[in-house]
Amino acid sequence: QVQLVESGGGLVQAGGSLRISCAASGGAFSIYALGWFRQAPGKERDFVAAIGRYGGSTYYADSVKGRFTISRDNAKNTMSLQMNSLKPSDTAVYYCASGFSPATAAEQYRYWGQGTQVTVSS
Repeated sequence: QVQLVESGGGLVQAGGSLRISCAASGGAFSIYALGWFRQAPGKERDFVAAIGRYGGSTYYADSVKGRFTISRDNAKNTMSLQMNSLKPSDTAVYYCASGFSPATAAEQYRYWGQGTQVTVSS
């Protein structure tokens, strides 16, 4: 059983930056691909970014490509999402997830964190 805990969310002005992290425990961290998803009020949970087991493969939603960077540190069992040039439309609860492949579909992920709120003011 893998436990995932997100941290680093908060309030930031449009154009600013924020880094959110995900800490994992209870499993062999490096065997899992990892992903970030987000869910705004009244909307579905959307794919943001994913990273392969060893960090060599990364994938991004078109809406965040060039602004967000996903990374992982297998020695520390952590994953991060560096978010730059933030927009009010990035406001959402951000969830980290682990699965067997860096998929864009939420149903491909087995374990989920509780989420961290990111709010971007205009």
